[in-house]
Formats: sequence, structure tokens, C-alpha cells
Amino acid sequence: MRYDVSGTVMQTVSIDLDPGEVLISQTHAMAWMTDGVTMNTHTGGGLLAGLKRAMTGGSLFITEYGTDRRAQIAFAPRFPGQIIAVPLAPGQSLICRKETFLVAERSVSLEIAFQQRFGAGLFAGEGFILQRVTGPGTVFLDLSGEVIEKSLRPGERLRVHAGHIGMQEPSVSTDIQMIRGFRNMLFGGEGLFLATLTGPGKIWLQSMPILNLAEEIARHLPGREAADASMGAGVGRMVGGGAAGAAIGGLLGGLLGNE
Repeated sequence: MRYDVSGTVMQTVSIDLDPGEVLISQTHAMAWMTDGVTMNTHTGGGLLAGLKRAMTGGSLFITEYGTDRRAQIAFAPRFPGQIIAVPLAPGQSLICRKETFLVAERSVSLEIAFQQRFGAGLFAGEGFILQRVTGPGTVFLDLSGEVIEKSLRPGERLRVHAGHIGMQEPSVSTDIQMIRGFRNMLFGGEGLFLATLTGPGKIWLQSMPILNLAEEIARHLPGREAADASMGAGVGRMVGGGAAGAAIGGLLGGLLGNE
């Protein structure tokens, strides 16, 4: 399998398939393909497997693409960002934020990964349920904005605004830390909590979290609904952007919209 990632802020990946090679992808990800590529959409292991995948932000169904001749197929993400190609060895895994999986060789498995700590799942911005991709095979992951890679030494910590965490090796642990100082929490605009990543392991950070993009777009939409949505999203970011932040932000936005 040969591939080429092209573009800058709205990238695509085009993959050259030889006879017998098969790819799997989320639905709505394919951009174009040549003659000879066949499609087979299914739940990827039964209804339960599809529901688990949907819980990670993916689609209930997956699509397999195969060919009996040389062919080419291209995939594109839904948001501006970068496509990262990662060759995984047998048993090697990555922990990813929701909706980062784009396409992979059929030998790669996509599973649920849970936050190990309650506080990290509630306030760290990633939620309780994440994606785990496991080799062997090459996987293509979609991160938002520009991507910065960092390698943490054992015990080395990095405090991150939670939405900027793209993916990480399983050896990296995630926790939360409250921002110090009342004025920092109230007026600093960085929320009440920061995610704390502790090594060893590699992390991929993204410069433009989708929540930030949605909030900025909402600010420029006409009508009160946009303002309410922006305010609700802002409160969600203040709390931390995770499950609690989304719930509180959505609740406030709904209450304001119903006044």
C-alpha cells in the first residue's frame, strides 16, 4: 500500500491499492476513487461492535474498500487540520480523542478506551470514552489545526488545555489540575482545570480544538440562538470542556434559549 497526504489546512490522503488490499473507514470519509474499487458497508463485527464504535464518536457502520486490480482511493476529514499516518506494529496501540479515526488497513482494530481516573473523564475535556487503535497496520488519524509532537520522559509532566490533546501513547497518563488563583479561574479564560499528561510516552497536540472553532463560528451567526449557543459553549469551556462541561454548557444554552 502506497499513500500520499496532500494539502495544507484541508488535507486529503490518496491511497494506491494493489489487488487484495482492503481498507476500512468511517462512513462519509471517502472523497473519490477510481474504477475497480468495491464497497462493503456493515457494522464491523455485529450490532454491539457498531454501538461501541458509535460511543467513541465514530459511525455505527464502517465501510470496507477493496479491489481486484490496481486502484486509487482518497479520503478527506470534515474539519480543517492534518492527517497523521501511523504504522502500528502488532499489538501497538494509540489512544485518540473522539472522531480522529479516518481510515486504516483492515488489520487495524478500532476499540473503546476508557479514562482510568474519574476526574480526568469528567473535567479533562476528553470525556470518559476515547478511541483505541491497535495494529498491525497503518492507520490515518485526523487532528484539528496544526499538530505538534512531543515525547515525555518518565515522570515528566505537561499541563494542557484539554481540547488540545489529540492522541497519546497508552503509557502516558492523564489527570487534572485546578488552576491556581481566583482571578485566573474567573478572568483568565482558560477554564477551572487543565489536563496533566505524565510520561513516559509520545503525545500529539492539536492547535485548533473543534469546540473552539464551533464557539467562534457561533459568535458570528445572526440571531439570539447563536449567542445562546456561544454562551453555553463558553461556560462548558470554563468548567473544563469534558462531559460535565458539555452538559452544563448545553443546559445553560437551552435555558437561555427558552426564556
